[in-house]
Amino acid sequence: MQYEAIVIGVSSGGMSALKILSSSLPLHFNIPIIVVQHLSAQSDSHWIKLLSEKSQLNLKEVDEKDAIEKGNIYIAPPNYHLLIEKDKTFSLTIDARVNFARPSIDVLFESAAEAYTNKLIGIVLTGSNSDGTKGIKRIKDCGGLAIIQDPKTAESEYMPMSAIAAIVTDYVLPLEDIIKLLIQLDQQKK
Repeated sequence: MQYEAIVIGVSSGGMSALKILSSSLPLHFNIPIIVVQHLSAQSDSHWIKLLSEKSQLNLKEVDEKDAIEKGNIYIAPPNYHLLIEKDKTFSLTIDARVNFARPSIDVLFESAAEAYTNKLIGIVLTGSNSDGTKGIKRIKDCGGLAIIQDPKTAESEYMPMSAIAAIVTDYVLPLEDIIKLLIQLDQQKK
């Protein structure tokens, strides 16, 4: 199976996890990655610049109607829900918070599941609420792959534990093994 997109949800402890992830993927990693990191509404994009310094991939804060392209890590902007349209472009909304968050992981995951169906990888990493649980369930229901960070290795175990309790996961792995798996999946031929 050749996957077309990866969605990642992360909250408490996410900056460290994203730093490791973004700096570990090789230059020719092709599957686009779309990230929701819970942020303050007033957050600036300085942290994205810091992640970019160590990454071989292009990191970009999403703009409305951006097309999703290979070789990029897309980051949801603060205070906007990030959705993926059927034509594989982004949409931003300021709808009400979901699970006390905007951007919400569930909003991204559910829209991505509709757009990519079984060609989507969903990943829930460290975090301290249940955001992402409904979304990862929707990804599984649409035939996508569900990868959850091993709660014992997460800075905050609640979000991974919530996801594990809700679905039959495909993989529960420490972050380093998630990265290795993503590289293997990216190298699979169509």
